[in-house]
Amino acid sequence: MSESRVAAKVKFAMPHVYVLLTIIIMVTALLTWVLPAGEFDRAPNAQGRTVVVPGTWHAVEQTPVGFFKAVKAIFDGLVDAADIIFFIFIDYAAISLLIASGAFHGLVAGLLKVFKGKARAIVIPLFLVIFGFAASTIGMFEEALPFIPIFVGIAIAMGYDAIIGIGMVALGVGMGYSGAFMNPFTVGVAQGIAELTPLSGSWYRIICHVVMIVVASIYMIRYALKIQKDPSKSLVAGEDFSKFAMDEESLAKHEFGIRQKLSLAIFLITLVIFVIGVKVWGWYFGEIATVFLLMAVVIAVIMGWSPNEFSRRIVAGLSDITAACMMVGIARGIRVVLSQGNIIDTVVYGMSVPLNYLPKWLAGEFMLVLQTLLNFLIPSGSGQAATVMPIMAPLSDLLGISRQVAVLAFQFGDGLSNILWPTAFAVVMAGIGGVKVTSWWKWLVPLFLWLFLAQAILIAIAIGIGFN
Repeated sequence: MSESRVAAKVKFAMPHVYVLLTIIIMVTALLTWVLPAGEFDRAPNAQGRTVVVPGTWHAVEQTPVGFFKAVKAIFDGLVDAADIIFFIFIDYAAISLLIASGAFHGLVAGLLKVFKGKARAIVIPLFLVIFGFAASTIGMFEEALPFIPIFVGIAIAMGYDAIIGIGMVALGVGMGYSGAFMNPFTVGVAQGIAELTPLSGSWYRIICHVVMIVVASIYMIRYALKIQKDPSKSLVAGEDFSKFAMDEESLAKHEFGIRQKLSLAIFLITLVIFVIGVKVWGWYFGEIATVFLLMAVVIAVIMGWSPNEFSRRIVAGLSDITAACMMVGIARGIRVVLSQGNIIDTVVYGMSVPLNYLPKWLAGEFMLVLQTLLNFLIPSGSGQAATVMPIMAPLSDLLGISRQVAVLAFQFGDGLSNILWPTAFAVVMAGIGGVKVTSWWKWLVPLFLWLFLAQAILIAIAIGIGFN
């Protein structure tokens, strides 16, 4: 047998992301036959939020998930994640109209004129800070997904690659959640459950956010400059990104007239309304999607597009995001299986038990590991807070660790791993950016480990200084 035929036989092909998620669903279904079913009692807290009652885990009737129900979980997951899926549909389609107006092309052209050569790498920490601030303050995450194709195009035009483009958005919001000082959906919920003063401890959370941005910027800039010097070193070298690519010469000649500038202004006004809506009126997916849809209509009027042209462009945006939205639903099917098998609380209980026997310096680090792993099962920040914080808050008292440290470990584990775990947004972000999820993981995992180490050190410092 020839060497080429041997190589062909042993070559391993990574399964399609849909196949990968389906395999995880099936493995999860098998676990429902192995792990004991159990659950905590739940009751409303002082804020009216339904949370776990600590110390109430008890076995319940075993409800293993069979093959048919496991397959049906794909459909159930799509239904369960309908609010997120339809929000992404509308948000992405609306932003695609902004891109079609040419407003961002003009903005990118300006960036390319200002920054030359290696100096262009300054845009990496710049956008990490911008996206991070939005995530840290108003909980921006899903809303950032439509920006991924734009930043993939920006990165390619600057001589980098698609991974850098995805990274500027993904790491920005991921670290923003991890280092959030006033995110209402994570820190706000967790501090409320832990009975801490809202926004307390913000000074240390801001320091943590800055540390993570510095670590990520160094890693990303080194990779970006390496790609700029030798494109063949890219982890996605040879792959086709023509639908994202922006040619620098044509960009410089791109029209950036009054229509484009007005479209960009409308977008900025939309963001201001978005911020006010979330902070003052408690808006969520439905209201935010409505604002973005209205923004798209106004931009269409500014650009002089007919209703038919507007509809065609909306359809094009919906078509581009369909595959990624399906990923969200299939990934949610994993949680559906875990819920039907009644083993989520069992896993949470089993992983929390060792904390009772650890010294406080090690217990803090174990909390970080625990929260990071649990985010695979419960990728919703507020959902994870409602499940885990009622256990971690009183447990931290027994261990001599402040409740602020417990909240810090929760937000570290919840935020950054959202861009790593396939059950969260790793596959979605990679898919939107046209990158294989395996290539994304190959690039991200070393950086994730560096950031995780930084988080572990920050937890140790917090315990050492009595952060409270």
